[in-house]
Amino acid sequence: MIKKILFLFLFLGTTTSFSQNISLSEKAKVSILTCGLGPESYAMYGHTGIRIQDSINAIDVVYNYGAFDFSTPNFIGRFVKGDLQYFVTNGSFIDFYYNYQAENREIIEQELKLNPTQINLLFQQLNHSVYSEERFYTYKFIDRNCTTMVVDKINGILGKEYIKSDTSNQSYREILYPYMTDFYMKLGIQLIFGTKVDEPATRLFLPYEFKEAISYTKINGDSIEKSNKTILEVSKPEVPFNWLNSIYSLITILLVLVMINKKWITISYFVFAGLLGLFFSLVGLYSLHEEVLWNYNILLFNPLLLVFAWYVKKRIKERIVLFGQIILAMLLVYLAYMTTKIHLEIVWPFIAVHFYWIAKIVLKIKKSKLARG
Repeated sequence: MIKKILFLFLFLGTTTSFSQNISLSEKAKVSILTCGLGPESYAMYGHTGIRIQDSINAIDVVYNYGAFDFSTPNFIGRFVKGDLQYFVTNGSFIDFYYNYQAENREIIEQELKLNPTQINLLFQQLNHSVYSEERFYTYKFIDRNCTTMVVDKINGILGKEYIKSDTSNQSYREILYPYMTDFYMKLGIQLIFGTKVDEPATRLFLPYEFKEAISYTKINGDSIEKSNKTILEVSKPEVPFNWLNSIYSLITILLVLVMINKKWITISYFVFAGLLGLFFSLVGLYSLHEEVLWNYNILLFNPLLLVFAWYVKKRIKERIVLFGQIILAMLLVYLAYMTTKIHLEIVWPFIAVHFYWIAKIVLKIKKSKLARG
């Protein structure tokens, strides 16, 4: 959804400046461009653009939201915090087309049934967005991205929220989940997401969901979609199964750690898991991204594991039992909560290992106490 900076430079290098006072002809057309998925993190959900054509005025331009500048001071820190400024760009359609052709990503075009007045108004608004302070905005993963900005623009022209989500029976997490094909990227993203992505998906925020919504949207019984065609077809090679990038490699790694049965490995794992939970806790306090707030995955990667690991290392048995029981209780709460969550299928190996290791340590101490009687 976020365009690479190279893509931005291509656009800025070919941008045509349009006067706010240009009036498009009766032959002007507006279409939504939905662009295919890519393997990179910025492209895994696709992209949405607005194309405006006017053969009389020799205009064929695409407007894009979601560009950003890597040279921004403290880029990583601002990205994590959620106050990095994104902006809208425009450029020639032919550059747009060739860029996606080079990336082997399809382009689907849906022409909208808008009247000349609406098309002219949209054109003026988009140009104002590009050439004014309105160009910059604070990106939000669900609420303000390359798709939602376009949805809002089109609905604003229509005068009502005609194009809207029809997937409120699904959560944002459930809609996002199939897009993540890289296992470890999927695992990381699912773990860092908090409760917001489990809310019903009332917002159109992904390109292909927007495309589907356009197809079924009607105004006064008349479809808003005038045409729907794939203008750039690509052939995607079949990706073979990669054992290393699958849940099977994760299970194998965890099983090997358990079977080695070394105290230092157990302690090191608990320290790692506790630090991960501490990160989940702190990033939620630091970041403005609502998607990482209230992250219940800290019940699995529990910061208390750091304390537990310390007591295990120091062999303070009473504390080991106390904190072990507390962590196990929290783990049971987590498991009960996760029974309705789609990502249970990829986090269960961690749940199993945590239960096994912690329960084994606690029970061993309890049995030794009973034996001494």
